Amino acid sequence: MLDKGVEGKKTDYMDYKLLVLDVDGTLLTDEGKIGKRTLTALRKVQQTGVTIVLASGRPLHGLLPIAEKLDLDKYGGYILAYNGAQIIDVPTKKVLLSQTIEQESIPFLEKEANKHGVAIFTYNDSEVLTNDAKNPYILREAAINNMKVREVKPLASAVNFNPYKCILVNDDVQEIEQLEEEIKMRLDGVMNVFQTEPYFLEVVPKLIDKANALGVLLETFSIDAKQIIVIGNGKADYSMIQMAGLGVAMGNAIDSVKRCADVITKDNNEDGIALILEEYILSQITAADIDLELLNKRGKHALMGNLGIQYTYADAGRIEATMPVDERTRQPFGILHGGATLALAETIAGLGSMIMVEADEFVVGMQVSGNHISSAHEGDTVRAVATIIHKGRSSHVWNIDVFTSTDKLVSSIRVMNSILKKR
Repeated sequence: MLDKGVEGKKTDYMDYKLLVLDVDGTLLTDEGKIGKRTLTALRKVQQTGVTIVLASGRPLHGLLPIAEKLDLDKYGGYILAYNGAQIIDVPTKKVLLSQTIEQESIPFLEKEANKHGVAIFTYNDSEVLTNDAKNPYILREAAINNMKVREVKPLASAVNFNPYKCILVNDDVQEIEQLEEEIKMRLDGVMNVFQTEPYFLEVVPKLIDKANALGVLLETFSIDAKQIIVIGNGKADYSMIQMAGLGVAMGNAIDSVKRCADVITKDNNEDGIALILEEYILSQITAADIDLELLNKRGKHALMGNLGIQYTYADAGRIEATMPVDERTRQPFGILHGGATLALAETIAGLGSMIMVEADEFVVGMQVSGNHISSAHEGDTVRAVATIIHKGRSSHVWNIDVFTSTDKLVSSIRVMNSILKKR
């Protein structure tokens, strides 16, 4: 048993580039929320340069709000929706992979569903199309993805498009298993058929699963599988976990997933993801590991990007950055705005504290006070140098001096950050 509730063989630290997360039963609690400790850890690892991928059977419509909650639209991240049938670049919404089943297959699937007395549904943008709008499993699926339910009989009459997948639903496990055998015999080599829940039988395009879609992503961006962490809990996560440099099973995972994982963490209600990130990434990070170029790129849609702030140097106890004096940061009379200077100071002091805190701690800005000594004029680029002058258990105090390009002191600023323990 490792520290912090992570069970398994601990591996040596390496530079993980990609973090792949299943959603239901992994990222989300049983109440459908992201734990505070997990959310803090996920935002923090993105600041260190790790890219997050959400890999789920959910439709894109149900995953985009979760991606935005994690700031994947700001830091850059990806969604593998429909168990890998669709890959989306979150910031640009560019589709990197799209595989669908032929609409001509829907009448056969609906016929099989009717023969066995089971419900059937598929997705169309923000709608769930089904032959049974009262089925509790279908209603729950629509609710968690914030989608409307539309009942159509026959279902095939409304499916005038190629869907990403089709799902047959029944709470009789034996009926679902028998249906799976029959449909597999008919569709072998044409489509994939598998259970994702005891009551869900999914039909997806041939060769589509989370692992294959992840393989496409790795190949596209030339990432070695050894550089990824995969965390999951169900059958659909099995092959992804096996291929990862670090494969992690949640404490609530099914037994077969636990057997193939490198480590087992706490369950989805106990911030199991946060414990892994703190153990294998955040506790290992030093200033030398911070990719400033990547941080600058990912910050372009945040406040620092809007002000043109660029990190130029990072070390324990010292951070440097630049900011242009232009239409974004000047006052109407063409000199640097004091508010922009304070924002620059808070930005680099925040990064400095983030580097220095322990893995199970996070940083909250508490106070900033500045003395503006002289002015910087439009067309210049100022340089800020942050040095820590107090490093306590519960607070950090930074001094930030801001200079013009000719090394004239513009402002001297104090920033206090509060250091809090994750719970």
